[in-house]
Amino acid sequence: MKKFFTISFLVILLAAALMAWWTFGPSTTFTESKKSFYIKAGSNFNKVERDLEKFGFVKHNRTFKIISELFKYNQSIKPGRFVFEKNASIYTIFRTLRSGRQTPVNLVITKLRTKEDLAEKISNNFDSDSLAVITYLNSNDSLANYNLDSNTVMTAIIPNTYSILWNTSFPKIFKKLFYEQQKFWNEDRVKKAVALHLTKAQVYTLASIVEEETNMEKDKGKIASVYINRMQKGMRLGADPTVKFAMKNFALKRIYQKYLIFPSPYNTYQVSGLPPGPICTPSQKTIDAVLNAPTTNYLYFVAKSDFSGYSNFAETYPEHLSFAKAYQAALDTLMKTRSQ
Repeated sequence: MKKFFTISFLVILLAAALMAWWTFGPSTTFTESKKSFYIKAGSNFNKVERDLEKFGFVKHNRTFKIISELFKYNQSIKPGRFVFEKNASIYTIFRTLRSGRQTPVNLVITKLRTKEDLAEKISNNFDSDSLAVITYLNSNDSLANYNLDSNTVMTAIIPNTYSILWNTSFPKIFKKLFYEQQKFWNEDRVKKAVALHLTKAQVYTLASIVEEETNMEKDKGKIASVYINRMQKGMRLGADPTVKFAMKNFALKRIYQKYLIFPSPYNTYQVSGLPPGPICTPSQKTIDAVLNAPTTNYLYFVAKSDFSGYSNFAETYPEHLSFAKAYQAALDTLMKTRSQ
């Protein structure tokens, strides 16, 4: 009898040790250093359990199920994005999921050209449908709460990195983005916009054109001054990037005469003043370059013939034409060399 109890005790001890190892020892099978686990709203425990095993988070499914039933996690599933490190234990995974303690998504926004670009980025990073995002961005009724419309809506997007929970609805995401935009437009920036006789949206739209014109920070202020001078003189902006945006053809390398007549309120060769909305999301540096644009008499600019990326600026059309011919000649030579 004593031998029986001894064996039974050892079996129980072994089972307890095994259970403890399965609970507190390494549980994951994925090879990455970290991996995200997603639970959509409305998911039941069976799906969560299956997905944990399917995607390599839990080796011993039965152990997770026992613990979940014991602490009633199977009755209170919380949606979200949860990040676990390689070799995390079942206990760590269970405790994190039960608490609903999510790891926020770092939404990195750089240059986006269209509302569709934003919708794609949101749907790729959050539990949001791209169609629902586009519908919201095109809804003047929804945007009226922010004094925006379907043309100016992208002026609410200041390129930056935003920390947002994965299952946040897009209206709430947009509300956060708009709040951050309001913080960006501090008193100093607003005063500078007023001094230019431009609204915040107009500054942003002008900055979007400058953003598409050059990558050279030193030229951005001068390019902004060209467009400001043209507007003050009643000239059309004649900005090539607005033609690309109007045609939704961002691969165009050269803007030929036939493109300049493309009918669109965004084609600044055809309409006066700024387009009705931005043609991309300009960087904060570019917005500030517009706000701090130097006072010049420049009315024209064209890329330098050395292909350095910088531009030549001119006050008169004959001077500009000289620079333009030099660039065109250099470009023709380059194209011939490449074709040989």
